[in-house]
Amino acid sequence: MTYGGHYGGQQPPGGNRRPPRGPREHQSAQMLPVPGSDRARQGPPPRPRHQPTRVAPVPGHQPPPGGEGPRPPRPPRRRRWTFGRVLMALVLVFVLFIGAVWLYLEFSINRIDALPDYEGRPAAASGTNWLIVGSDSRAGLDADQQAQLVTGDTGGQRTDTIMIAHIPDNDTAPTLLSLPRDSQVEIPGHGTNKINAAFSFGGAPLLAQTVEQATGLRIDHYAEIGFGGFANLVDAMGGVEMDIPAEMRDTKTGIVIPAGKQTLDGAQALGFVRMRYSSATPRSDLDRVANQRQFIGAMASQMASPSTLLNPFDVFPLLAEAPDALTMDTGDHLHNLLGLAWAMRGISGGGVVTTTMPTTDSSAQYWDEEKSQVLFDAFRNDTPVPDSVIVN
Repeated sequence: MTYGGHYGGQQPPGGNRRPPRGPREHQSAQMLPVPGSDRARQGPPPRPRHQPTRVAPVPGHQPPPGGEGPRPPRPPRRRRWTFGRVLMALVLVFVLFIGAVWLYLEFSINRIDALPDYEGRPAAASGTNWLIVGSDSRAGLDADQQAQLVTGDTGGQRTDTIMIAHIPDNDTAPTLLSLPRDSQVEIPGHGTNKINAAFSFGGAPLLAQTVEQATGLRIDHYAEIGFGGFANLVDAMGGVEMDIPAEMRDTKTGIVIPAGKQTLDGAQALGFVRMRYSSATPRSDLDRVANQRQFIGAMASQMASPSTLLNPFDVFPLLAEAPDALTMDTGDHLHNLLGLAWAMRGISGGGVVTTTMPTTDSSAQYWDEEKSQVLFDAFRNDTPVPDSVIVN
């Protein structure tokens, strides 16, 4: 028998062989249950299910969701200047500026011990009393400035203006009272003399004591302004607007102020509040103190107006001049002065009672005792000043 092909027509051995098996699956050995046992009755145990292989995660590595790669870090958010933040910043800057100006004025204003205690001083009563003094001192003015302001060459230090401003603690109207400078009063240690002589003899302390003893009123605050300071304040405000009813021509100083509405500069304002030798001031000192109150009212109203307070070209020069122009008591502060200015702003509008000390005649040397006591009692008790004692 022969094999075909390469082998001579014979079939190669192993032609009916099965293909090789794959690797055997490992089967766990199982013990046959003993006949009659509980295990035999329960049947063969279930085959264990195949568990998929799990790969342990690498410590500290968190796989990204969805199979994505790591995200780049976000850039820091930039703060946007919203309207509210800008407004708050502006308010903060404004508050800091006001605080700085306040401290500057508080520590820059001139101060003297004008109101010392002494034996027999009047007791404090209702309301607050200011002694306001306009000094005619030429200190600090050179010859050219004295000529420009027409101050004259009088030596020493006197007062052209003496006023008491009473600010009540209730809703009674404030009162601005002028004391004629020629009033004859008792000056402690110097006998009877004109009231303005007290300032020459002993300065602000003696003048304050003289006023307290003559009126029986306790003075709580003191404010003084000189010739140069007064004129500089007026110029710093850009002048003060006034309505002059008739031409004022001072025969002694030569100052002329025309009639009509106009803005007085520092030199003109000083001439207006000092003028008494003129046909427009027939009552001499009584007309002069009335003009002084009128000017203070116009000046205080203009200072407190929004057109001045909100105008930096008016406010900054005014603040720069105030410390050198004013002198206050050592116990006074800036908020006291602002309270006075706020109370006096109503003079031009009739919100402040303005009057002169009642006198017996036009010479204004002697006070009317009965009317004066009525006036002082109104101050002490914070009651309205009766019309019968008001002199304008």
